This record gives sequence, structure tokens and C-alpha cells, in this order.
Amino acid sequence: MKVSEVTNIDLAEYVRLDDASDLELNELERMRSGAVAFIKSYTGLTDEEVDEHEDITQVLFILVADMFDNRNYQMDNKSVVNPSAKSILNMHSVNLL
Repeated sequence: MKVSEVTNIDLAEYVRLDDASDLELNELERMRSGAVAFIKSYTGLTDEEVDEHEDITQVLFILVADMFDNRNYQMDNKSVVNPSAKSILNMHSVNLL
């Protein structure tokens, strides 16, 4: 399966959402878009190039599941920043010291 072929229903099944609501499917779509953007930023690949590597599809599922499971900016102990959020922000930081 190619990254471009992954549907919100596929993602809902992967994160074990039974009878996903429209709200949840919309949230998964936003997460999917964010995960694809992360993959492209991290790898430097285009949409077409991402689709050439079917193993990247698994990364998409993993990223969306992580985003779904860890939807808060700070983790349980409130002193640890969500690693996914931190990684995305680090890739786009222009004011590093």
C-alpha cells in the first residue's frame, strides 16, 4: 500500500477506533496530513517519491498512532514535552542558539 492510498478508515482501524465518528475521522485526517508533512520534511522526498517506498506507509501509521495516543503537548509528568511535537518544531526552528 502506498502512502497516498491510506484512508482515514485504515487509520481508524489501526488506532483501534470502533465506529469512528466524523469528528474522529476529521482528526485522523489532520494527523495524516501532519504525518505526511513530517515524513517529507524529514526525508526531503516529494509526494511521488514517498509513494515509491511502501515501507514508509508503516511509518505513516506509526506517526498517526503516536499523534492519536499522545495528543497533549506535555506528557504525564508535565515536565516532558511530547517527542513528536518537539521533533516537528525542531525541524522548522530558525532561531536556534
